[in-house]
Amino acid sequence: MALGPAAGTPSDFSFAVGDWHVRHRRLRERLVGCTEWVEFDGEMSTQPILGGFGNVEDNLLHLPEGPYRAIALRSFNPGNGQWSIWWLDSRQPGQIDVPVVGAFEDGIGTFYADGVLNAAPVRIRFLWYTGDPDHPRWEQAFSADGGVNWETNWRMNFYRARDAATFNDSSTSGPLRGTT
Repeated sequence: MALGPAAGTPSDFSFAVGDWHVRHRRLRERLVGCTEWVEFDGEMSTQPILGGFGNVEDNLLHLPEGPYRAIALRSFNPGNGQWSIWWLDSRQPGQIDVPVVGAFEDGIGTFYADGVLNAAPVRIRFLWYTGDPDHPRWEQAFSADGGVNWETNWRMNFYRARDAATFNDSSTSGPLRGTT
């Protein structure tokens, strides 16, 4: 039995529901001045949960050193209008990341958390660009100085699975759409 959506469900992540091809571009090392980007493909499938007040994103990432699975779990707090996003990685199945928390404004979702990288505190920022719901973009950035300066270290461009020709025609060796 499929349960329908609850009343008043948020639509912020409605764009993400469905199946996607993903083009990833990630810095080889973070917060050490590295300028070498690693590019790889992936797949993602998102479905609503919690009556539409959440969703789960199942990922397969094809890193050059070997593929791995991960999920993003998102839930919406109607009391403060914010989303929380957790990441669970199959390479560390007993560890779920601290959630990034935030909201959407004018087609851009901005989410923050405090974390640790190499035993040092970092500020984490996710940005979701949803102006084109058939080709959204996501970026992750870290700050070692409390958010004064940011290093973008991961970018993803999404292509709906039904648009396989567009995905296959885009080059993994060139810059990602909307990036420099």
